[in-house]
Amino acid sequence: VYRGSVKDFPGFNASQDAEALYNAMKGFGSDKEAILDLITSRSNKQRVEICQAYKSLYGKDLIADLKYELTGKFERLIVSLMRPPAYSDAKEIKDAIGGIGTDEKCLIEILASRTNQEIHELVAAYKDAYERDLEADIVGDTSGHFKKMLVVLLQGTREEDDVVSEDLVEQDAKDLLEAGELKWGTDEAQFIYILGRRSKQHLRLVFDEYLKISGKPIERSIRGELSGDFEKLMLAVVKCIRSTAEYFAERLYKAMKGLGTRDNTLIRIMVSRSEIDMLDIREVFRTKYEKSLYNMIKEDTSGEYKKALLKLCGGDDDAAGEFFPEAAQVAYRMWELSAVAKVELRGTVQPAGSFNDDGDAQVLRKAMKGLGTDEGAIIDVVTQRSNAQRQQIIKAYKAHYGRDLMADLKSELSGSLAKLILGLMLTPAQYDAKQLRKAVEGAGTDESVLIEIMATRNNREIAAINEAYQQAYHKRLEDDLSSDTSGHFKRILVSLALGNRDEGPENLTQAHEDAKKLADVSSNDSSDSLETRFLSILCTRSYPHLRRVFQEFIKMTNHDVEHAIRKRMSGDVRDAFVAIVRSVKNKPAFFADKLYKSMKGAGTDERTLTRIMISRSEIDLLNIRGEFIDLFDKSLHHMIEKDTSGDYRKALLALCGGED
Repeated sequence: VYRGSVKDFPGFNASQDAEALYNAMKGFGSDKEAILDLITSRSNKQRVEICQAYKSLYGKDLIADLKYELTGKFERLIVSLMRPPAYSDAKEIKDAIGGIGTDEKCLIEILASRTNQEIHELVAAYKDAYERDLEADIVGDTSGHFKKMLVVLLQGTREEDDVVSEDLVEQDAKDLLEAGELKWGTDEAQFIYILGRRSKQHLRLVFDEYLKISGKPIERSIRGELSGDFEKLMLAVVKCIRSTAEYFAERLYKAMKGLGTRDNTLIRIMVSRSEIDMLDIREVFRTKYEKSLYNMIKEDTSGEYKKALLKLCGGDDDAAGEFFPEAAQVAYRMWELSAVAKVELRGTVQPAGSFNDDGDAQVLRKAMKGLGTDEGAIIDVVTQRSNAQRQQIIKAYKAHYGRDLMADLKSELSGSLAKLILGLMLTPAQYDAKQLRKAVEGAGTDESVLIEIMATRNNREIAAINEAYQQAYHKRLEDDLSSDTSGHFKRILVSLALGNRDEGPENLTQAHEDAKKLADVSSNDSSDSLETRFLSILCTRSYPHLRRVFQEFIKMTNHDVEHAIRKRMSGDVRDAFVAIVRSVKNKPAFFADKLYKSMKGAGTDERTLTRIMISRSEIDLLNIRGEFIDLFDKSLHHMIEKDTSGDYRKALLALCGGED
């Protein structure tokens, strides 16, 4: 099936087109609209024929004339369309390595994404156009492992058979694990050999197997083991093997998001994929970024340049009926993968090995006695013990000194550090109960805290919170939540506070029914509002079951369930349902996102930062760190370091554990 957006023009006549272009450029000023209309509605093969016809009719070079008549980005785009794909690639690479400095990103994008045949054609085109050897030029311009991998890719010898040997898959996955994670130092040659030579089909299975045996995606290991341009190249290779369309969708998104547009990248991708997989790229784009590629180009560019890009894009996937079912398939596959990966949850704080509660109590007393306080000593003890050990220290302190450790810490420490250390000394349930109490007490309610805690805790944790709440405040949590909130939001919280979620596996028939209930906007049965239907499913079903429901939902509606919630609800109700959905999909990613938002931009939301670092430190903070670097391309450690200071920072970094 052809998945490009630009097709052969029916009833094509090269001489007629050549004449039309000649007339559009004749005289004073050129008819840019006519030029762009004609060129974007012909296939590359046809454009090449127009060039030949133009030369025979007028004895002139069409590309040279276009360059003379047009300017700027629009000129680059149109001229790029006139060259055969291999010559376009050759020109891009020539520009990337010619001149001062090398545009590594361009080299990476082209060499990581092209098929064997495209690579062979590129090498030949380069030789023909510049009378130079591409490999020699690249070798002269790059170095190290980055250079070696580029040379391997330039051979265009990736295996292409679809027959996959189970044994070799297991062997390759093991070899990659041993070359990186399990080795002191990294065996880059092994990465280069396997990722540079094996077939796509084979490598996809290797990546699945790698996840199984190492508990993490290969991308995360590459980020940890490799660095610089070599790391970027290997990540691009992995992305293209998983899905070339997704790789390009991401490159396009990054080229347009934020300030300024990277026009070179935008032009290169729109031109090079217009006759290969533009439809696939549009689908992935729509699913991943919840807006159409068409709309993003429209918002981000202007003039004739914009018109030409939109014609290469083809349709607008936000228009009714334009959203392809295949997009749903991509989202669906992402779900499948997340369901299979049995990721082991790991905190960063482990119980101390040679633990002596009385010894620790003495260290803490000494740190607080007399003039001044030794914050460093307090941080070392508290952050390096598990919560259960901290409870023992409190008892030992009282037995040894007849004093209340919490009261002493409170009087000796202040500010953010005090909140962090005191929070760590409470049991997890006491800490959550206290945060909830603070959120409902006094004037105004902090709904975001209620949502964050209630939407992410499991039955066992909720039961413990209820008990701790009753003990500390002599009131039922449910009553306080009820008297402080209202409407559907109140009902969601009350339901979650029961800690009564199903814990069984998925039930397929039921999942289908549930998805239908969520998807059925126009149900005539008005007795149940939309919110009630969502509540009865999202607050009661088990996580594995909900994952299946979300998958079925995509199948039925071509939308992700989160997209539907955002579109159809608002305020706290929307936020609560979105939090539940994200928690079901990937809880560590949910917390990584909250941590990132607490630090990015001006000012730091220390309350959120403290709360999450305390409450996740023994549950899944290691996983959160992994998701953080995958999502934001920087480590949590680095961000805390940049964004906080003094003893507070020291304590947070101790909880965070290593630098990723």
